[in-house]
Amino acid sequence: MTNTNITNFRKDIYKMLEQAIKYNEPINISTKDGNAVVLSEEDYNSLMESLYIVSIPGLKDEIIKRSNDSEDEYVDESEVTWD
Repeated sequence: MTNTNITNFRKDIYKMLEQAIKYNEPINISTKDGNAVVLSEEDYNSLMESLYIVSIPGLKDEIIKRSNDSEDEYVDESEVTWD
């Protein structure tokens, strides 16, 4: 995570945002009123998806349980029929 203050962020905003986007490097910006964190859209979407998944009761346990299943218990996606 890159740490900076608001003055330096203003000076280097383009470069810092580019780093956040290209390298998924969050930016922690400190101000006299508190701090803010800037994330790339990709990181933000990933975080929101993770929060959604863990909010579904029992899904985490089901994923962990299924991760130990052998591959022959699964159907190849080409065999799935979609209605």
